[in-house]
Amino acid sequence: MTTFAQDLPAMTFDRKGIQDDELLRLYRHLILPRLVEEKMLILLRQGRISKWFSGIGQEAIAVGTTAALLQDEIMFTMHRNLGVFTTREVPLDKLIAQWQGKKTGFSKGRERSFHFGALEYGIVGMISHLGPQLSLASGVALAHKLKSEGRISLAFTGEGGTSQGEFHEALNVASVWQLPVIFLIENNGYGLSTPINEQFRCTHLASRGIGYGMEAHTIDGNNILEVYQTVKDLADSMRENPRPVLLECMTFRMRGHEEASGTKYVPQELFTLWEKKDPVATYESWLVEQGLLDDEAITAIRGSFKQFITDAVERAFAEPDPIPDLEEELQDVYAPYIEQKLPPISDERKEMRFVDAVSDGLRQGMEHHDNLILMGQDIAEYGGVFKITDGFVSQFGKDRVRNTPLCESAIIGISQGLSFKGFKSMVEMQFADFVTCGFNQIINNLAKVHYRWGATADVVIRMPTGAGVGAGPFHSQSNEAWFAHTPGLKVVYPATPTDAKGLLLAALDDPNPVLFFEHKALYRAVTEAVPVDPFRIPIGSANLVRQGTDVSVITYGMGVHWAMKAVDELHIEADILDLRSLLPLDYEAIAATVKKTSRVIILHEDTLFLGIGGEISAWINEHLFEHLDAPVMRSASLDTPIPFAIPLEQQFLPPQRFRQQLQNLLVY
Repeated sequence: MTTFAQDLPAMTFDRKGIQDDELLRLYRHLILPRLVEEKMLILLRQGRISKWFSGIGQEAIAVGTTAALLQDEIMFTMHRNLGVFTTREVPLDKLIAQWQGKKTGFSKGRERSFHFGALEYGIVGMISHLGPQLSLASGVALAHKLKSEGRISLAFTGEGGTSQGEFHEALNVASVWQLPVIFLIENNGYGLSTPINEQFRCTHLASRGIGYGMEAHTIDGNNILEVYQTVKDLADSMRENPRPVLLECMTFRMRGHEEASGTKYVPQELFTLWEKKDPVATYESWLVEQGLLDDEAITAIRGSFKQFITDAVERAFAEPDPIPDLEEELQDVYAPYIEQKLPPISDERKEMRFVDAVSDGLRQGMEHHDNLILMGQDIAEYGGVFKITDGFVSQFGKDRVRNTPLCESAIIGISQGLSFKGFKSMVEMQFADFVTCGFNQIINNLAKVHYRWGATADVVIRMPTGAGVGAGPFHSQSNEAWFAHTPGLKVVYPATPTDAKGLLLAALDDPNPVLFFEHKALYRAVTEAVPVDPFRIPIGSANLVRQGTDVSVITYGMGVHWAMKAVDELHIEADILDLRSLLPLDYEAIAATVKKTSRVIILHEDTLFLGIGGEISAWINEHLFEHLDAPVMRSASLDTPIPFAIPLEQQFLPPQRFRQQLQNLLVY
């Protein structure tokens, strides 16, 4: 295994005009996280804390970068970036309370260690998947560029994280869009226990930046002045000339991935080699040589910090553990927002197809929200594959209507980053099936960010979905149930042009992440008179589209049209309840129709097993059993992938089975 340290010259410090007080300020910033870490290791041995990810040996990277950036420039951190938090002067007792799961931490005890954000300090922490924060940083950088703010963002990753797809997507989009973001690789030689020769073949990871057409550098990450001056020079240049930069910082962690991992997998000669390059000891010795420090000053600084740390620890440990509050837990899943039904100003209506209503709602949303950014494949001049955004570029410009590379995950991450800076965004999945490529960002970032630490994900993801057009297994899936299972998301699925427009405008207003499903087969098949003026239909409100007393059909999307056709042809007097929203569900409307007819069938295009129908059926049985005269029935697609050939697709879909089930239910 290569040690990679031999590639770096001997540690030398070049002040390049830095004033004495700045050199000493960097020293204080550098020594504090080291002393905090030493205290944490003592507490770990005492059993007072349960886990610790040590950054000892890597402090110069976090401290140097943070000191080089402006206070309002957002940094995206990882486990070993304690120096970012201390240099930004995040209150230490609040940090320790966070690590201990106290209510007074940054996430009310819901998150661990550095898995949180504190935008008031310009910091956004990681999620365990490591790579996604790179795209979030690109989103912040896009916001800076759109506002011409002359600011940059910076995201840390490890050498192991550079193997993840998100790394490559984020770099590619940032390069194509020339976003002012520094992607900083802390190359410490090991991804947990896996050495670099088992992770990549290139000599330096900076080479990967060149492949994406971006500026790239490799520097000594243990040299505080080299880190500080490199980042400062880059940042100054990037604020004037926005562009991404890949910065590889060579370093080494002197302890295990986390303390329980140990270091037996690391050859002893590496510790011997890197101990000579310790960022604290080498810089401290140089300052002594320069006459800026002496033993008395060092003892005084260390003593003052140790007392500061001890006091913070005791204050944090004295905080009580969280007391579970059910109402608060449920309330914090979503950002506060009061749904409103806002009718159109006038009675003027216009005949619109479903596709026209979606387009009209999106256009009016763009007019209403000047901070709304649209992103998706081919949505600019081409207008999208379904022509939803046709003509939008000429009205709103390419800054707000943005073609994207085929990087679904990065684009969704960028949408989250935009939200941190006060933007709204709409991401169009070309087909709902393609959302799998961005699943992690939706499930683990968008859905959880408010519950975790109070930020918002002001994002709508439009999802052209459904079968019936002979498009086969990868362009026809109904995957709404995947997302309805995830707290923190909202899931909307309109069946009519009017609902499509009103619900889309409501989704664009909502500060929470909304998955907005649009059935492709309805785009040009359904027409009705839709209000011309903007209006909102509250998310979470069902619509009783047909009234009867024989049976209740609970459905949504294409199921509404299947149900109306069936009850007309079979001459059945049925309540047909269009859910419109799947998360949240309108339980009040469900209860009303069940109590009215006492017979219920739930119809949806998604496959039967673990579809939405199973959840609704269970809820009815638990809460309304005494009102039922028959078992709750479910009608859905076959539990197979969706076939291509039309006869096979027709067998897959539920309409014929639904008719028979409906008749069976009536005679039960």
